[in-house]
Amino acid sequence: MRQKEALKALRANVHLLTLTATPIPRTLNMAMAGLRDLSLIATAPANRLAVQTFVVPWDDAQLREAFDRELARGGQLYFLHNDVESIGRMQRQLQELVPEARIGVAHGQMPERELERVMLDFQKQRFNVLLASTIIESGIDIPNANTIVINRADKFGLAQLHQLRGRVGRSHHRAYAYLVVPDRRSISADAKKRLDAIASMDELGAGFMLATHDLEIRGAGELLGEDQSGQMAEVGFSLYTELLERAVRSIKRGELPDVDGTASRGAEVELHVPALIPEDYLPDVHTRLTLYKRISSARDADALRELQVEMIDRFGLLPDPTKFLFAIAELKLQATGLGIRKIDLGANGGRIQFLEKPSVDPMAIIRLVQGQPKSYRMDGPDRLRLTLELPTPEERLQAVRGLLAMLAPARA
Repeated sequence: MRQKEALKALRANVHLLTLTATPIPRTLNMAMAGLRDLSLIATAPANRLAVQTFVVPWDDAQLREAFDRELARGGQLYFLHNDVESIGRMQRQLQELVPEARIGVAHGQMPERELERVMLDFQKQRFNVLLASTIIESGIDIPNANTIVINRADKFGLAQLHQLRGRVGRSHHRAYAYLVVPDRRSISADAKKRLDAIASMDELGAGFMLATHDLEIRGAGELLGEDQSGQMAEVGFSLYTELLERAVRSIKRGELPDVDGTASRGAEVELHVPALIPEDYLPDVHTRLTLYKRISSARDADALRELQVEMIDRFGLLPDPTKFLFAIAELKLQATGLGIRKIDLGANGGRIQFLEKPSVDPMAIIRLVQGQPKSYRMDGPDRLRLTLELPTPEERLQAVRGLLAMLAPARA
């Protein structure tokens, strides 16, 4: 990370291309938010097979079988043990388990020349088992090595596990990855999520999906600077990405970001009617919250209609409160486009408050006030007061629809 920051500091406008099997959460989130461009290479090399992945406890018989299968076909194995102090003991244990194996040892604390010699010997098949630390994580391409055993896989990150798994399966042979873990009850919840993700995503081109899982598990952290920890947990992932997306859109338009978000939150529409998804219509609270979020995030009336069709298909005909919810969401989209800050309308009327520079037709407001002074009057420079009898929700909805259509500027 420090090297990348140093490169960026050389010039004011540096073009940076990053190639990775699994982008770190911060980089991926920057791409998803529009701060960086993202391209995917999803086509695997010809005749490449996916690596079969197993999450297993330490079992001598199973590991012996893995060794025997690979050695019998003339292949080679990686055994990853990321503890230099005990790597000698692990070598003796593996030698007892598989006496016919020729085991070489490689780790970052070895002298440079000795490490180079071990790697060359493994490449030339003088060893058929390489007992190594994470020094093999990247840059190693030995097509004849088609099985990797990762000891204490629960201690590795998701992207790191994917990189390590990528050391095998680099030819037309079927490759295998064994992620050896202790009792699953003794590992952390995040470690379980990582292991489940890496085991389920074992098809070719799974790197991007794994990176999105990593983003969910770890969070994006601080986007600007060297630290990997940010304040996302304070506001929640959805709101965080929404705020970031707003800022990016503003900058792309050549505008300053709206820091307090007053212009980008959209109009408030309050018609004093029940507008919700009833519990007896949809009992599952998580699904209700997801649908509320999708309704509030809809960008246009077509998206709202598609969501209504989906809900009817999944849960049945919409009850009245849910119909009101969709109707108010559509009114909010229209009001936001006209530069209206708030609509508050009850049984005896209410008011409409405009932004500083609304997009309404000013002559339409003048005609309303002059033509129906008892029903419409200006209440200050940015408020239109309505005095109307609207006892039912349907009448209020119809009144707002008609008013918004009247205030919309005429199209050329």
